[in-house]
Amino acid sequence: MDAILTALADPARWRLVGLLAERPRPVGVLAQLAEARQPQTTKHLQALERAGIVTSQRSGQRRVYALRAEPLRELAAALTRLAEQAGGSQETYDRYGLSLHAERLAAKEPGWADGRSFRFHRSLVAGPEEVWRHLTEASLLARWWTPDDLRVSELVFEARPGGRIVHEYRDAEDTDGSDAVAGRALGVVEDVRPGERLAYRLSPLLADGSHAFTAHLGLDLRPAATGTELDVHFQVTDSTINSADFIAGIEIGFGQSLDKLAATLAAHPHDTTTRSTT
Repeated sequence: MDAILTALADPARWRLVGLLAERPRPVGVLAQLAEARQPQTTKHLQALERAGIVTSQRSGQRRVYALRAEPLRELAAALTRLAEQAGGSQETYDRYGLSLHAERLAAKEPGWADGRSFRFHRSLVAGPEEVWRHLTEASLLARWWTPDDLRVSELVFEARPGGRIVHEYRDAEDTDGSDAVAGRALGVVEDVRPGERLAYRLSPLLADGSHAFTAHLGLDLRPAATGTELDVHFQVTDSTINSADFIAGIEIGFGQSLDKLAATLAAHPHDTTTRSTT
């Protein structure tokens, strides 16, 4: 595959491939149609033949070249697989890009996003007690409290009023910490009602260590026949001009985190307990 890509990377060779896709042609005719010198054309055709893209045969005084379709079909299949594989993540990347552009345009002065709120809901296949553990115990929080493709690299969550929160995350593949920190936030727990309600404020940090904005989160748990209904209210205050990059990702990123929470609970049913609704 590498040889095929290398051979096709040259525009002159790509032009010859296009001509041969129409029909087999001799070197002289290919040179005329490509508006190139025949020695140069011969060299390009030889490179394509070494890569397996074309084949040739002598016919009298002429050498006629023809396109081999199979390598191109294999290349097309490989490119199709890549396109399909990138579909979901690419769509998320593009969606964030649109949101980022809009938020940067809106961020003209401090407080520009104050009062902005987001609401999330998830039906979870675990009882309120087990969901509560995943919301408050650091070892369980670390399983889900990041958007896709990220991992928790440092986490402190003291589940008591006034308790300290430290939340740092990196790229999921940055195993040795060589890449920059993807995000870091500091916060304080405000309300703790085990199995019922958790509230805290959390401030993402800018590169200089200052707060980008303050997020006020309220998480309410309700027992249900199949587990727990989780409602989250996310409100923004103290927004700075430089907070646009963070605010642009709230809906996508926190939504992905909650999806990971739901998947984590569903994947470990033996760890869950369901409380009766009566």
